[in-house]
Amino acid sequence: MTDIHEGVHSNRTMRTIAALSGFAAVALGAFGAHALRSTLAALATVDSWNTASLYHLVHSAVLLCLAVAWPGARLSFWLFVVGIVLFSGSLYVFSVTGLKGVAMAAPVGGTCLMAGWLALAFLACRASGNSGRK
Repeated sequence: MTDIHEGVHSNRTMRTIAALSGFAAVALGAFGAHALRSTLAALATVDSWNTASLYHLVHSAVLLCLAVAWPGARLSFWLFVVGIVLFSGSLYVFSVTGLKGVAMAAPVGGTCLMAGWLALAFLACRASGNSGRK
């Protein structure tokens, strides 16, 4: 009985994180396009902000898909979460501060995003290999 409740709680947590991440992606994208427009232009970081926003939003949608349709893909889910925080987060901070050292976390975050996709591919191959077995 405990396992059932843990699974429901975990899926609910995943869905909540995905929804909050999507909200943050849209809010930060709008904030950058409007309230921060002159700051980003002055620092010449509009492209960095837009890249952060795009990757944040796309991977938030992926988080929701995983949470709803493939909750067993927890490794990919958490790699994507860490990737969003490190990749997009560091680019957001760099974009408003101009501190290049902060952007050094972006490659680590990008690696987490790529690892999430590879983990998902591995899981898909593993699942398709077991599809004929009962």
